[in-house]
Amino acid sequence: MSAGTMHGSGGGGGGGEHAVWTRASLGPGGGPPLDLLTARFDRHRYAPHYHEEFTVGVCVGGSEVIDYRGGRLDVGPGSIVVLAPGEVHTGGPGRQGGYAYRAMYPAPHLLADGTLTAPNFRDPVLNDPELAAALRRAHTELSGGPGPLDSLNPLNPLDPLETESRLPWLLTALARRHGGARLLCDTVPGADRIARAVRDRLADELLAPPSLAELAAPLGLSRYQLLRAFRTSTGMPPYAWLAQHRVTRARGLLDAGLRPAEAASLVGFADQAHLTRWFRRVLGVTPAAYRNSVQDGGR
Repeated sequence: MSAGTMHGSGGGGGGGEHAVWTRASLGPGGGPPLDLLTARFDRHRYAPHYHEEFTVGVCVGGSEVIDYRGGRLDVGPGSIVVLAPGEVHTGGPGRQGGYAYRAMYPAPHLLADGTLTAPNFRDPVLNDPELAAALRRAHTELSGGPGPLDSLNPLNPLDPLETESRLPWLLTALARRHGGARLLCDTVPGADRIARAVRDRLADELLAPPSLAELAAPLGLSRYQLLRAFRTSTGMPPYAWLAQHRVTRARGLLDAGLRPAEAASLVGFADQAHLTRWFRRVLGVTPAAYRNSVQDGGR
């Protein structure tokens, strides 16, 4: 993941103006790139421009006015904005004198996994608090921390399989809820068989797990269909199952006397901190505390 920072960009000269571009990879091994923008402007007003990708943004503070398709969009905190590829638009402060937002620029295919026809967002400003919060949190995690006027705590970056699972799932939900497209059937035949095949492969390739696309292709499924089948069968996405499987394996290594840092590397976690986050999620304690309690109990 790489990032470049621009301060006081465009025509605004306000001291609070700030914009950071980040590029994330959607999947292991340098998957498709996704550009993300975290910005806060006092006076900056964008010139008319367009993007080749969708623009999906969440306003996190203030208000913004966007000229789009011959009309004017008034955007306030918590709103989702979806602008179509190739559509000329502007952006500037609204009546509240400044605006802050998080935006991502996904290729059209990332919104089409769960639909039979291309999504068409007739209303570009959406009121969907649950989805807005989920998109904002995923953006925060992908870009490495909170931005201006963002009350979320800094979170550790997602691992590659989680990145490839979570964000496309949210973008597909956006298209299915608000894109007006014909929907792909949610029922995937053989969900239990599919889940078993995915679990077996993830367990076999624990240290270097395949991407979601690599898991789906041999089964003749899209990423969305694979996620749907796996969730239907197990109640969780593949990355969560993999993390819990790694925790179980790490627990056995800790029982055998290995240190947390050693166990983390042997089961595929990026480092001890990564192991600790998932260990606490699954078992409620840190690996070190668990190891100490096991050793104390054995005396």
